[in-house]
Amino acid sequence: VFFLVDPLDGTREFVRGGDDFTVNVALVRAGVPVVGAVYAPACHRLYLGRPGLAEAVETDAGHSPRSRRRIAVRAPASPPVLVVSRSHGTPETEAYIAGLGPVERVSIGSSLKFCLLAAGCADLYPRMGRTMQWDTAAGDAVLRAAGGQTLTLDGKPLVYGKRNQAHDTDFANPWFFACGHAGPKTQELLACFAR
Repeated sequence: VFFLVDPLDGTREFVRGGDDFTVNVALVRAGVPVVGAVYAPACHRLYLGRPGLAEAVETDAGHSPRSRRRIAVRAPASPPVLVVSRSHGTPETEAYIAGLGPVERVSIGSSLKFCLLAAGCADLYPRMGRTMQWDTAAGDAVLRAAGGQTLTLDGKPLVYGKRNQAHDTDFANPWFFACGHAGPKTQELLACFAR
């Protein structure tokens, strides 16, 4: 059992004066992010997740809670809505998206990509590029609490706490897909990577 904390996720957006940077805190138990908090202070939005409950909380100018609501993933839209990194795109991600056919894209920084999935505003976040576990754990916990999942490219759940990896540094993530609803349409989107 351990905490993963990222005090400033979306550093490039923060430096540019953007508002899609976050503070992330996650509790990881047995390799699974079970509790997560993602706060976007410039947007006055807090996302919380724990087993069985995901919430979006609006905050006021003093960062105190003003309102809160339960959130949940949705069945995939047609065309599907994909969230992609605003600052860390890769040719592999672009090639995957190009193979999907018609899609709607939303570019955003930080772990807010997970939160858009959790809130039912998007369907898939493909990440074929480097991330670290502190970048993803809090958002992943919120997504899982909302009914979504984060899978490695071989279809297994993303696992946290990996150390002494022969192929990478401690706490580095493999490429992954964060998904909303796990129905047939989502499986079809994921299967496109294997083609």
